[in-house]
Amino acid sequence: MAALPVLSLLLGCLAGTARSCVDRSSAFRFTGTVCRVTYPAALVLNEKTAQVIQAAFQHARYPDIKGEKSLLFIGKMHYSLNNLQIHNLSIGQSEVELREHDSIGISISNVSATFQGTIRYGYGSWLLKVGQSVDFEIESQIDLVINPRLYCGNNKVAADTSDCYLTFHKLRLLLQGDREPGWLKRVFTEFLSFTVKMVVKSQICKEINNLAKILADFIQDQAEEFLTDGGIGMDISITASPFITSKYIESYHKGLTRYNDHTAVINASVFSPAQLTEDRMLYFWISDDMLNPLISAAHQDGRFIRNITGKELTDLFKVDLSTSMPTLLDQLLSSNSSVLEAWSLSVPRLWTTPQGTSVHAVAAVELTSGSDDPNATALYFETELEVIVRADYAEKKMTLNATTSHISILRAYFSPGEQQLSEDHIEYLQEAIQKIGIPKVISYLEPGLTAVMNKQGLDLFDIINPEIMPQQGYVVVQLDFGFPHHLLVEFLRKTLQ
Repeated sequence: MAALPVLSLLLGCLAGTARSCVDRSSAFRFTGTVCRVTYPAALVLNEKTAQVIQAAFQHARYPDIKGEKSLLFIGKMHYSLNNLQIHNLSIGQSEVELREHDSIGISISNVSATFQGTIRYGYGSWLLKVGQSVDFEIESQIDLVINPRLYCGNNKVAADTSDCYLTFHKLRLLLQGDREPGWLKRVFTEFLSFTVKMVVKSQICKEINNLAKILADFIQDQAEEFLTDGGIGMDISITASPFITSKYIESYHKGLTRYNDHTAVINASVFSPAQLTEDRMLYFWISDDMLNPLISAAHQDGRFIRNITGKELTDLFKVDLSTSMPTLLDQLLSSNSSVLEAWSLSVPRLWTTPQGTSVHAVAAVELTSGSDDPNATALYFETELEVIVRADYAEKKMTLNATTSHISILRAYFSPGEQQLSEDHIEYLQEAIQKIGIPKVISYLEPGLTAVMNKQGLDLFDIINPEIMPQQGYVVVQLDFGFPHHLLVEFLRKTLQ
């Protein structure tokens, strides 16, 4: 259980199904997203170890201990220790270490705990028979060492904590609080203390391993849920075993969009470990090859359709433009039931450079008076545009900054009769797209993306100074964080109650 604070984020980063894992260098070209957790992150997580151990141990359950022993002059002694529970737990110091190509080392010193329960025993010979049931306490002081190993197994990144050691500096059993027992009780408590020590050691390590597996599944479910919205999901299967150095742990994921029983393919990724540094706590490397299929799925799912009516529509065109509004357009907007519908005609495409993420889109816009009359006036136009977008995340909100690099009108007419627009009207539409349309789209995307992320719980994390850095063909997100300890404690409470 001492491993849990550190493993929680690591597994959150590493969680994913893995049908097969190849060697690290071969895996790079199939990798759509990468997660790097650095040593400072492990230190922050390790600071929470004491509270997590306390929460876990207080909910732990230990089996009854039964046995018998032959005693000189007394005969066979039968005993049973029941209802063993931990009280008054205190934690000393916790240390964490990342080991090159190996594992994570976690050491917990001076774990002090009192075990309480009931003992039933009977002993005797043909001369004397005694049976009794008394309460007992076990005073203990333990050092705990766990060396979790991360590997590909059971269709996910798994944590093996079987390399677990407990060193008992003190373990004393007291019957009914008797600190000065007679010779018989001393003999009795000495061999029982040894038995209890073996059971406690076995059970604690077993609980740690069991809880690590539960946590791995829990974090994987959370990761998959975070990357799912409606019918759009993400295959975050790992492509190779996690790579561990003394400075960071790195995992490689497919990052394949799933939609309508179709899964995207990545086989020419541009990832290289040199693209990430070690200065921040947490890094995410995200490929254009992952983002483009995601946009395609959103297009197919009808995410890029918007209807605007009422005051929102009339306010939209109150922006001052250098060109005059066409008279027919003004007449359309004067109707109280006017409707503007905008949608993407084809799948938007993006590519990232150090200047930002460029997005190419072809969209259609139709403005009607809202009348049922098929001969009522309507404006329809199609536009091709490219914008360069830079993203920021601050105060738990997504912010997008878009710069227009190209706008052209492909088709534009008033109906009925498909009356073609004049050059002045085309200029008006181009300026309106730049100064009204694109800002309006951004105004929808910013809260929309924020809402999707917050729905999945991102706002519960203490994210510190995040940076979104566009590069050639990929984006790097780097940040520091404060560990959301209450989430893990709540997990332990629900899991172990």
